[in-house]
Amino acid sequence: MESTSETRVFNLENFHQLCEHLAAHDQDLKEVLENHGYPPMWTRENTFETLVHIILEQQVSLASALAALNKLKEKMQEITPEHILKLTDEELRKCYVSCQKIVYIRGLAEAIIKGEIDLEKLSEMSDDEARKTLVSLKGIGNWTVDVYLMFTLQRADIFPIGDLAAVNALKRLKQLPSKVAREEILEICEQWKPFRSVASMMLWHYYLSNAKKRTG
Repeated sequence: MESTSETRVFNLENFHQLCEHLAAHDQDLKEVLENHGYPPMWTRENTFETLVHIILEQQVSLASALAALNKLKEKMQEITPEHILKLTDEELRKCYVSCQKIVYIRGLAEAIIKGEIDLEKLSEMSDDEARKTLVSLKGIGNWTVDVYLMFTLQRADIFPIGDLAAVNALKRLKQLPSKVAREEILEICEQWKPFRSVASMMLWHYYLSNAKKRTG
């Protein structure tokens, strides 16, 4: 399969084909596909709300982050930079937003209003350029950028090394020791280039499917 540009994307037309391509070259991913089917193609719109949502997801459960996002929606109907900046700290805390994340979300809102961040322009940048732009903002690190690049810009070659679910799924799938070095994990992921994002979604699918079995 042809593979060149770092800004290569996946979409509804090629997603299953890319899963099959990865499965053809990795027996473990092949077993994921055979046992659990295709993963969902998780995507999010390129909006301020999406970036707020990803910030809320930092270091908490997805359910907790979604609860905070929904409280914000109840409070302001539409989550925009202007609406966020009108709310007081107390109002934001009542929406389950921590003091630290209030600073991050306000900083993002101000950067967008001042024109320092343009979401449409981010979609036109390379992965590295978009990362450099976003990590310049307080509270936005590599994990946040990885999720944004994968889910929102649908960039095909990202492995979120800071994501515990993806890393733990890889360890379980490849039968790696629990204390395996970060460098070894990244080396394993090299074999999935230039479709590491799709491989990551297969890992999440494997992780979630096994979690359902354990609880069901």
